Amino acid sequence: MLKVDRSLLNKIDFEKGNGLIPVVTQDVNTKKVLMVAYVNKEALEKTLETGFAHYYSRSRKELWKKGETSGHVQKVVNIYIDCDEDTLLYEVKQTGVACHTGEYSCFFRKLAEREDE
Repeated sequence: MLKVDRSLLNKIDFEKGNGLIPVVTQDVNTKKVLMVAYVNKEALEKTLETGFAHYYSRSRKELWKKGETSGHVQKVVNIYIDCDEDTLLYEVKQTGVACHTGEYSCFFRKLAEREDE
């Protein structure tokens, strides 16, 4: 069960993103960033109600529970809100992998790295 700070919950600014806000999802133990997704009010309410991560698919235009078909669910441990009140951070216990490609994290490809240090 998630204990919710209702005063912070009411400050979330869904209007900046036309009803959606980004969520950075992180493994609670390793602190590895697993994915970035979006939530609308309904997806956030489902997450708070069930304790499992729900998101809003921009491409399918529908609510979805992470792992609903694969079994790779995300049990939410903590939710943080940023200083601008328009982005969330979910700390989760990941079952299986987070990425649809089969990788543990969606961030498995390095685009660039510093060479001069």
